[in-house]
Amino acid sequence: MNEQRKKKISKFISLVLRHKPEIINLNLDENGWTSVDELITKSKRDSYEGFTFEELEEMVETNDKKRFIFNEDKTRIRANQGHSIDIDLALKPQQPPEFLYHGTAEINRDSILEKGIEKRNRQHVHLSQDKETATKVGMRHGKPLILIIKTKEMFNDGIEFYLSENNVWLTDFVDAKYISN
Repeated sequence: MNEQRKKKISKFISLVLRHKPEIINLNLDENGWTSVDELITKSKRDSYEGFTFEELEEMVETNDKKRFIFNEDKTRIRANQGHSIDIDLALKPQQPPEFLYHGTAEINRDSILEKGIEKRNRQHVHLSQDKETATKVGMRHGKPLILIIKTKEMFNDGIEFYLSENNVWLTDFVDAKYISN
């Protein structure tokens, strides 16, 4: 499967598993899981041609951001994080490393340094373990700005962190006092 096809499938799956399952009348359970068969069947609608199990499997396994995960027997699938719909990912609080990174666009600098980092329409603020990943995230929004987050201090102050299946650190809010750039 070519990269353009993989990207098209990934964007569609992101849309229905993270934001709008209702556009194909997809049923997600409280943890965001759905039947692979149902997803494949319902993806073949309107002008969207759908995809095969083999294409879905390849997209999940080769996705550089590891956005999606199958259950053990590959009969169910869900997004790892990034939901704007109410999903309980059943993540357990974990102690983060001393520092994590947040990639954004340089245009957001003043607002973030004043107000902090808000989750906005997502369930969590996303933080990266390395500058390279944060830079890639920031580049999607404009000229990248990499912020260093003092996560050990946050954790010591009672703020909870979670680690998603694809190693993205999640928290509810990052106060400006914990940010340096």
